[in-house]
Amino acid sequence: MAFDLHMALVILAAAAATYATRIGGYILITTMKRIPPRMEAALAAVPAAVLTTLVAPAFFTGGWESKLALLAALVVGLRASHTWMLIVAWLVVMAWRHTIGM
Repeated sequence: MAFDLHMALVILAAAAATYATRIGGYILITTMKRIPPRMEAALAAVPAAVLTTLVAPAFFTGGWESKLALLAALVVGLRASHTWMLIVAWLVVMAWRHTIGM
């Protein structure tokens, strides 16, 4: 594989933009005396938005085993408040999947 200067510059620019947005957000938040309610609501919504962007493609493009694993994780996540129970449920579904040869 040959070195591609254009691709290297794109990667460096993306890394710089990512770093700038992260450090910029940190600087903005630390310089504020009080976080406005709208900004606090937006920040509170970030984890759900990130989780949705990670889970939705796997649910809609994956096979039935992916849907089953995600639904099992959802049921356990809604029933239990501890993350370890979600991990155990995922392990059980994956072990069952491996056992039946999927």
